[in-house]
Amino acid sequence: MIGALRTVHRLMRSADSIIGLNVRINMNSYSTGRRSHRSRGGSRRRGNGPARRQREEAKEPKKTFWQRIAAFFGNGTTRAEASARNGAQPSRPARKPERIEVSSPRLYVGNLSFDATESDLFELFNGVGHVQNAEVVSYRHNQRSKGFAFVQMQTVEEAKRAVEELHDKEFLGRRLVVSGAKSGEHRAR
Repeated sequence: MIGALRTVHRLMRSADSIIGLNVRINMNSYSTGRRSHRSRGGSRRRGNGPARRQREEAKEPKKTFWQRIAAFFGNGTTRAEASARNGAQPSRPARKPERIEVSSPRLYVGNLSFDATESDLFELFNGVGHVQNAEVVSYRHNQRSKGFAFVQMQTVEEAKRAVEELHDKEFLGRRLVVSGAKSGEHRAR
């Protein structure tokens, strides 16, 4: 019986060195009558001076067993990092869209509601000037909007006025991004 307890004690000590836990087993309660060679006093303890107290104060608070287990398996991440990794969108600063100088009557309309149609855009931009064409870009296989569109105005001046009036305006629950279209974006499909 005592041999088995000593083996368990040795295993616990090796686990202590791996995990860093302080597991104390009082082997004296299982003794065979022999006294321990160590005295019960603190004679084996070294460094009881003020330097030791300063080191203990400077140490970070000791982690509990479960905190160590969570840090080991969770790689020490916080809840915000873990939730971001599990599919939740982390909070990030709002991205400023790239401002393209209006040099042609063709406009890019971004951050568009998925429910917006070409006729909605036609009506919205007709309040600013004459619209030649409005095209909502959508996926081919299911015809769902990609969330942006191109609007062709009559003149460059009307396009500039549309950017001034409609950029960052609320439309169908979203703030529009209206800017000049890049020249390479207009492609035949």
